[in-house]
Amino acid sequence: MMARTLAEQLAAHFGAYDDDALTAGNRAAVKRLLLDYLGVAVAGSQTGSGKVARAYAASTGGHGQATLIGDGARVPAVQAAFANAISSHSVELDDIDVLALFHFSPPVYSAALATAEQVGADGRALLAALAAGCEMMERLSKAANNSLRNRGYHTTPTCGTFGATIAAGRLLGLSQEQIVSSLGLAGAQAGGLMEMYGPSMQKRFNPGPASRNGVTAAGMAQLGFTGAATIFEGERGFLAAFTDENDPGRLVADLGQPYRLDIEFKPYSCARPIHNAIDCALEIRREHAPDPARVRRIGMARHPDWVLYHQNARPATYHEAQVSLPYSVAVALTDGQALFAQYNDARLQEPLLRRLSELVEISVDESLPRGVSCRMTLEMDDGAQYVSQVDYPKGSIQNPMSDAELRAKFDSLAVPVIGASRAAEAAALVADIEQCRDVGQLMRLLSPAG
Repeated sequence: MMARTLAEQLAAHFGAYDDDALTAGNRAAVKRLLLDYLGVAVAGSQTGSGKVARAYAASTGGHGQATLIGDGARVPAVQAAFANAISSHSVELDDIDVLALFHFSPPVYSAALATAEQVGADGRALLAALAAGCEMMERLSKAANNSLRNRGYHTTPTCGTFGATIAAGRLLGLSQEQIVSSLGLAGAQAGGLMEMYGPSMQKRFNPGPASRNGVTAAGMAQLGFTGAATIFEGERGFLAAFTDENDPGRLVADLGQPYRLDIEFKPYSCARPIHNAIDCALEIRREHAPDPARVRRIGMARHPDWVLYHQNARPATYHEAQVSLPYSVAVALTDGQALFAQYNDARLQEPLLRRLSELVEISVDESLPRGVSCRMTLEMDDGAQYVSQVDYPKGSIQNPMSDAELRAKFDSLAVPVIGASRAAEAAALVADIEQCRDVGQLMRLLSPAG
């Protein structure tokens, strides 16, 4: 008997996946992320990048199958997945994996929700699709990283395309054979570059095609379009094309065992590897209350995994500021927080923030225990020194945000856009999503009344 390819093994696994396969931990994780995703996407839909994405999706025409978050327009599922993924990545508050390599929800949740509306799925089917899509995405990241990232590919879209495909495929009821083909078609569309840091909206765009392409791959496979079964391990397959080093076995490791999804959440409106540095600054501020005007030097030791990233001390736009460690540390020291309000173009030229940003000296320390670890040394003009090291940032598995904190985050993002009544109704639906008979009922709440 011919050995099964990786795609065939994954298809057998995900083909048998349903709501009953969810562990209690994974059920809680994907439900918590659903509330978080919706709040972030609602807020993101009102940003410049979110507005453009919505306008583009609405301009394409076609059958109204799914809802654009933020305005309620009905568009084809592929366009809803595209625009909602961009919206959910537009305020830098979306979830993160434990290694800070990718975001689960923009590609996977956007594809799943659009497809769920398209087919009239219920909440139980949605949860199973979300968990399956997240698992697929993380398995591929584990097989491909850190080589994928180090070669310049952005994990969220490259691996997210496959996660979106599995999520959409589950909701479309694909057979195992069709799932194999859909994974091949996902590979034909995988991509996304790390050349995205700068003053433009480039970073916001990346999850959009991944989510759209996942819906496309699943839909084409459902109609009979076949794809390569060797898409992962083939001579010119995903792993060979996107990595220099990889571990194919991690794609299918322990397929018969319960899979633990470790999903982390973001309390700060910036790139996740910066959060440890912000926590260092907030800890020093809380314990020592240093006068920001009297700071003489800010040393920031980082692990080799991330030391070459986020170094821009003079961001020109808030997009750049959200991937700037120096600016984020500066605003944390002065404001005591790093929410979306702190990242706006008007703040970037404030003399104190500019001065503090330029004082940050980033260095490498191989002894730090985790890729995102940071150790900050703050020196004052009188010679006083304050030190803080953070290995697990707020929102991580080891330092989690509570349900109450996640609900407060959701309300802070959603209420200004859709109002308190709709926000409360949406949160209640998410909390009891297993009883929801039509996911469209939830999606219709995610725009301003009227």
